[in-house]
Amino acid sequence: MPPLSRLCACLSLSAVVAVGSARAAEPPADPPPDPRGVVTLQFDNDLFSGTDRHYTNGVRASYLSPEHQFPEPLAEVIEHIPVIPDGALARWEVAIGQSMFTPENTATTRLVTDDRPYAGWLYLSLGAIADSGDELDMIALDLGVVGPAALAGETQNWVHGWRGIAKAQGWDNQLHNEPGINLRWEHQWRHLAQFSLDDAPGLGVDIIPRVGLSLGNVFTNASAGATVRFGDDLPTDYGAPRIRPSLPGSGFFRPTDDFSWYLFAGAEGRAVARNIMLDGNTFRDSHSVDREPFVAEAQAGLALTIGRTRMTYTYVWRSREFDGQDRPDQFGGVSLSVRF
Repeated sequence: MPPLSRLCACLSLSAVVAVGSARAAEPPADPPPDPRGVVTLQFDNDLFSGTDRHYTNGVRASYLSPEHQFPEPLAEVIEHIPVIPDGALARWEVAIGQSMFTPENTATTRLVTDDRPYAGWLYLSLGAIADSGDELDMIALDLGVVGPAALAGETQNWVHGWRGIAKAQGWDNQLHNEPGINLRWEHQWRHLAQFSLDDAPGLGVDIIPRVGLSLGNVFTNASAGATVRFGDDLPTDYGAPRIRPSLPGSGFFRPTDDFSWYLFAGAEGRAVARNIMLDGNTFRDSHSVDREPFVAEAQAGLALTIGRTRMTYTYVWRSREFDGQDRPDQFGGVSLSVRF
């Protein structure tokens, strides 16, 4: 395992072990249920690092409901989900997203056998989250398709044509159509210390360890990591939202000031049992590469909240994901969330 990967793994494990035994600061009095929902738009792209390869683009749009406002059939289901604690402030979420992956050489029509396959993932997600004040639970089901029906090739080449960039020539070699199903679960802990300065009241620092599990024919992995934040009004959320697989924050935010900010940095390790974007189709022969069984990820960024709007920027370093990959990947992600 490369030194940087070992470092991220050690940071992730030590954060979970050390912080898990620490005592969190006394949480404030429970606020009433939040009556506002949140719409979030997310965009990942490697243009932020000046590259055009591998995980090259991701988009996701989501709606997160107000607290404790479940449609009747969904409320019945939520009551029977064991990972949603009783008494927690729960919300439901629906999202649609698309992610695309390419080899580094997109100028040839030939199959690039020693690089990752062309692949797209188009999905609909339905889930629930529950905030207990200093812990956050999330469970979601993703349903979608991998292959030409995901429209990744058409999307990438339409955007490249619009921007005057050379189009990718190898999408005829992408993975075959395959229905995808993935069940995701995550748990996060928030350990917060707040303090005030004469010119900057309300500052704080926290650490948010998390563990996660994903099961399905698209992604199967177990993960652990932690995020450290410094800034103002930290109880607003659990960090910047990210497109999975990733070190995520939270889709919701609940500000107490008209303006707040924080800086963040984090690391995560993932034990990967399946990644269809590397392993190839499940039931048909297709292009594939030998995936790495462990992937490390580090990220840093900034979040700003102005009134009912939250904006975040995240820069991500991801270790090599398959045998023969010559260097780690880097990309950026932005999100815009609005309460209404």
